[in-house]
Amino acid sequence: MNKLINFKIDGIQVEAQKGETILTVARKNGIYIPTMCYISKTTPCASCRMCVVEAKGVEGFILSCNTPPTEGIEITTHNDALENERTNIMKLYDVNHPLECGVCDKSGECDLQNKTLEFNVERQDFSARDQLRPLQHWGLIDYEPSLCILCEKCVHVCNEVIGDDAIEVKFGGYSSTIIPKNSDTLDCTFCGECIAVCPVGALTSSNFKYRANAWELNRVPATCAHCSAGCPLEYETRHSGVNGSDEIYRVKNNFEFASLCGAGRFGFDFDNKAKRDETAFNRAIEALKNAKAIRFSSMITNEEAHILELLREKLGIKLFNEDARKFAEFMRAYSTISGKLHHSATLDAIKQSDAAIIIGSRIATDNPGVRYALTTASKHNGAKILYAHPMEDVLMQNVTTQFMKYEVGTEEGVMALLAYAILKDADLDNDERAFFDDLDLGYLYAETNIGEEELSFMMQSFARAKKRTLILGNDLIAHERSKNIAKLAALIEKYSDFSLIVIPREVNTLGVSLINSLDVDENISNVVGYNAKGDFIISSLGDGDLDIPALNQQEGTVVNIDNRVLPTNVALNFEGYSLNDIAQVFEIYKNNTVDYTKELNKNSGFKEIDFDDLENFLSPMGEDSRGYLLDEVICEVNGRIEEPDDLPEFNGTIVYHCDPVLQFNNYTNRTKQLPKENFLRGSAQFSVAAKISDGDLVEISFGSTKIQREFKLDNELKGTIALNPAFDIDVDASRYRFEKSKIVRVSNE
Repeated sequence: MNKLINFKIDGIQVEAQKGETILTVARKNGIYIPTMCYISKTTPCASCRMCVVEAKGVEGFILSCNTPPTEGIEITTHNDALENERTNIMKLYDVNHPLECGVCDKSGECDLQNKTLEFNVERQDFSARDQLRPLQHWGLIDYEPSLCILCEKCVHVCNEVIGDDAIEVKFGGYSSTIIPKNSDTLDCTFCGECIAVCPVGALTSSNFKYRANAWELNRVPATCAHCSAGCPLEYETRHSGVNGSDEIYRVKNNFEFASLCGAGRFGFDFDNKAKRDETAFNRAIEALKNAKAIRFSSMITNEEAHILELLREKLGIKLFNEDARKFAEFMRAYSTISGKLHHSATLDAIKQSDAAIIIGSRIATDNPGVRYALTTASKHNGAKILYAHPMEDVLMQNVTTQFMKYEVGTEEGVMALLAYAILKDADLDNDERAFFDDLDLGYLYAETNIGEEELSFMMQSFARAKKRTLILGNDLIAHERSKNIAKLAALIEKYSDFSLIVIPREVNTLGVSLINSLDVDENISNVVGYNAKGDFIISSLGDGDLDIPALNQQEGTVVNIDNRVLPTNVALNFEGYSLNDIAQVFEIYKNNTVDYTKELNKNSGFKEIDFDDLENFLSPMGEDSRGYLLDEVICEVNGRIEEPDDLPEFNGTIVYHCDPVLQFNNYTNRTKQLPKENFLRGSAQFSVAAKISDGDLVEISFGSTKIQREFKLDNELKGTIALNPAFDIDVDASRYRFEKSKIVRVSNE
């Protein structure tokens, strides 16, 4: 148990945990110390010196942001000397700073503006010879060096949280500036986190620039609709003209503690602008009356999923959602070993880890929230991170300490080997010990292509770790042997100090899996599609037979990978029909869709809480107070781990359905700012194997699907696996993403 450190701040008795600084303790106790360069989620930048304090018995000022307290020390945060020091610092910051507040996008929420007023700096008493500082256009991001105060927040967050490490300070005294690192132009994933943390108007969104003042915008708290991380954000809206309708102008986040990827920040304009169509509504009712099933996606709220379940019961039809059904099967198999319904780890647990294994996901693009958590663990805790996958990922190279390459399709064998390495000295019961005793290790090593020495190295590097996390991706959920894989993962969690987190693909796969009774999808007629294929399609994409609101036009909840039920709110109004309108025709009646929030499945851990009673904020110290955590559900332990099946072979050219950075699905494909690079990307080795060249138009055949793509040679890729994006085509999220493919050159024009 950590010993608490007792000391005083401004005469107030306080206590600190090991690792806390004077500043963090002051904030925890509501004591104000001004800062300009400090940000809670990174190591201290220590460049502004605004946070200086005095310590009794210590000569001079000390930086509260990076100084830990000692037992009995007495700290003073405000006196004439400190105020004079901070005022002089502000005068230096204001030297030659352009007085463009009337047109600067940051005006009204600018730290420099606020601190200048706070310390009564009314004029610029002195100046320096001005420098030529041209505006830099970096794609989605603009950089105005003349406004930059070199606080270094952007550099720290890019390196320590995002993991891109794409910018740095070019030191040169008064001419110092921020520049792209090891590149002539900005080469990054364009998360826009540098924009969020910039305290002035130096880094801005090129699309938002000069479009609105901060005080003109209405803020709508919501949950990101693009992946299962469930990141908190705020849609900022305003009317688009004198008589125009409301429009989302930008997205912001609580950058002090949370982060957003570029899709969340820039991919906000996926709303459905359709009008009410009574004829289409009546046709939808008739289609449902004659339907045998409803096929739907997991890009919906929990309340919509609940209404679909009520329609299933009322109409006596089936529900198809392979993505959620396979996830539910995976978790049920997990439960038979673990004895509980929900996995144990969270994003915060990943951040706190000092060792982590990620398997079955190209995580940087599948779920950026997990990538950022792993980056934080690596940079702040020195975490050892094992990345197991058939393909290396350059975006993970900054944090990965060991890459374990396995053969496509052999995930069951890999999990068996991981379980063997982790649990070989564990106190197992007789059946579980017999399973490991009977493993054909030679066969598994040979077929997975994982060497015994790799596992030994992993265990050695993890030897001193105290907080370990096992992260499972969608390639395991979609695998034909997913149930046994789930049991092996549960066994690791049960008998080791690894916590476990399972990462579904879609924003609400987890919620749907807990709410709906799902049948195996069948190739039958009279299927109504709800944001999915069908004979009659009800869609929020604006391309169906009846339009419904998108996720940024709805109140409701989703369940993220933390097993947290998260509220989201209406950013833009929708003038058409909703699923609740349809349900009312079938005498399933509530005034509003969110009236169903308190009726969600209690047997799966949902609580009887009204939507309007759900909190939606992060606390001043960063605790997530949004919604609520699912209650734990105890399950019967009756599972038995099976011997791994014969491991498959994937020969020839293989495609991996993996979206590029900033793209997730058809909704991100609709947005204006996000790039839409839909190339087939492969290595030189793949090019030779497929007999195609850079720039060729090729036809790709996998299963019963044929699509055409332009082939791009990617020098960062290796082997005979190519990346095929799925955001612009209908590839079921439940499919195992590696597929044998036939690739034929159509032309090279």
